[in-house]
Amino acid sequence: MIYTAHYTSLLGGITLASDGIALTGLYFDGETGCPPCDAAHKKDLPVFGEAMRWLDLYFAGHEPDFSPTLNPTGTAFQQAVWAILRTIPYGATTSYGTIARRIEQKTKKRMSAQAVGGAVGRNPISIIIPCHRVLGADGSLTGYAGGLDKKEYLLGLEGVL
Repeated sequence: MIYTAHYTSLLGGITLASDGIALTGLYFDGETGCPPCDAAHKKDLPVFGEAMRWLDLYFAGHEPDFSPTLNPTGTAFQQAVWAILRTIPYGATTSYGTIARRIEQKTKKRMSAQAVGGAVGRNPISIIIPCHRVLGADGSLTGYAGGLDKKEYLLGLEGVL
C-alpha cells in the first residue's frame, strides 16, 4: 500500500510517498511520475515527520545532518546512479559524464552520460536524493523533473549559483 502526505515548501506543494516504513517518493505538485499517488492513502507516518523535518532544515538554508529512511524503487543501474547522487556534497555539483566515469570504474563497462541522465531523471526522491546537483558537461543547468526554475533555486539555496 502507498501512503502520502503533503508538504508546503518555498517552491510550492510537495507530495511525499511511503510504503509505510520508508520514503519512496518526493514529487513537486504537478510533476509527472507519481502514478501510485493517485490511489494512495493519506496517513501520518514517522517517516513523513522525518522527511518534513529534513525539508524544513533544508529550505531554511541548512544542510540536514540526517536522512529519513529511503526506499526508492528502480533497476540495479538506477539504484547505482542514485547511490552516487547521495554522495554529492551539499553545495557541490557534478556532471552526468563524471557519474558515468565513476560507474565505468566500478563495473569496467562503458557508460554514457545519456544513460546516466535517464537514471537521474527517474529519481523518485528528488531533493533528498540530490539530482538537482547534476549539471551538463559545460556546467549548464539541464533537465529537472520539477522544472529548471526549481533546480536553479535549490542550487542557489546551497550557494552554488
